[in-house]
Amino acid sequence: MKEQWKYLFRAVDSTGQTIEFMLSANRDVLAAKRFFKKALSSPHNQAPRVITLDKNPAYPPALQQLKCKTIIPQATLIRQTKYLNDIVEQDHRFIKKM
Repeated sequence: MKEQWKYLFRAVDSTGQTIEFMLSANRDVLAAKRFFKKALSSPHNQAPRVITLDKNPAYPPALQQLKCKTIIPQATLIRQTKYLNDIVEQDHRFIKKM
C-alpha cells in the first residue's frame, strides 16, 4: 500500500487541552475553513476570544471568510506568530498513513 502524507490540524485551549483535530491531504484555505468550522461547531466549545496560529498563509483568508459569514465573531483577535503557538508546534506536522 502506498504511503500518504497528511497534515495535522489541531486546536487547543489556553490550558493545552485538545479541542479538535483533523487530518487533511492539503493545507490550503479550503482545508483550514473546514477545520475551523469543525472545531467551532461542537456544542461544548465556546466562541474563541483569541485564535493563535502558525505562519501558514492559508489561515488569514479562511478566518476572514468565516468572520464574514459570522461563523467566527468579528471581535475575535487573530494572531499569527511562531512563538505563541509552541504548545501546538510540539506535535508532528505530518502523520503518515500506512
